[in-house]
Amino acid sequence: MGSNNNVVFGDEESQLSCGTNKVQPCSSTPKKSTIDDEGKKPNFLSFSERLGVPDFFSLDVWRASIGELLGTAALVFMLDTIVISTLESDTKMPNLILSILAAVIITILLLAVVPVSGGHINPVISFSAALVGIISMSRAIIYIMAQSVGAILGALALKAVVSSSIEDTFSLGGCTVTVIAPGPNGPVTVGLETAQALWLEIFCTFVFLFASIWMAYDQRQAKALGHVTVLSIVGVVLGLLVFISTTVTAKKGYAGAGINPARCFGPAIVRGGHLWDGHWIFWVGPTIGCVAFYVYTKIIPTKHFNAEYEYKHDFVGVVKALFGSNV
Repeated sequence: MGSNNNVVFGDEESQLSCGTNKVQPCSSTPKKSTIDDEGKKPNFLSFSERLGVPDFFSLDVWRASIGELLGTAALVFMLDTIVISTLESDTKMPNLILSILAAVIITILLLAVVPVSGGHINPVISFSAALVGIISMSRAIIYIMAQSVGAILGALALKAVVSSSIEDTFSLGGCTVTVIAPGPNGPVTVGLETAQALWLEIFCTFVFLFASIWMAYDQRQAKALGHVTVLSIVGVVLGLLVFISTTVTAKKGYAGAGINPARCFGPAIVRGGHLWDGHWIFWVGPTIGCVAFYVYTKIIPTKHFNAEYEYKHDFVGVVKALFGSNV
């Protein structure tokens, strides 16, 4: 793995230029801190180093998180606006239009945020990147907090510009598993069963990571394809998953797979009510999907991922450091 290789969604070192403290749009190979100067023996890293505790005290990390906050706010505002406008239109296949526009918006926002923070704007990306070790778990926590706050701001902005009737009808474009609808004998609950929604969230998250984010994590593919192509693929895959999840189920009340807990969290905080029904699914499902994807990266041959040594923040390395093992 030569020094000219790079990964998308990298850590802070891949966003800095020549050791300066200014965030700039460039990238480099994640530092092989687990290897000594001669590249022969793995060095022992403490638990705090593996966990990335210094990131909590890094001004650059917190500054980068502003990009995550604003990027997620823009994502929630724009994506939920599209959800409302497409569902309110008279088109025969609103989910198809929604999926196409979602792919375009996600790609554009990722390209805008990548030079600042690595371009996550999604807890799924931050958490999976932390498990694999591309970023530290501490940095992931900061990013996820920023994304959650950004999602709330985006939902508040949307609430400020739509009428109360649209807000009530479309729930601010939030993530729903079930809704209360009028029935012949009074209000009834319609939507997807909890188990179905959870499995769909797990599957869609894993497919999202496997079919697109993997290209960003794999240094060879990231270099060969380039950032623009990789991020475009990420947007397209997400759009396809939105279309599939809303088409296969085709049940009123179910808004489709979230695949982004923060996007579901913002409207739930601002709108409340039935958006909290089954909200845990949009966090637990992606978490399980991320863990499953991480297990996959540990099963495949090392030559197909990160050569001989893992990233210094790799989750297994963190656990080993916790118990004082340098093996």
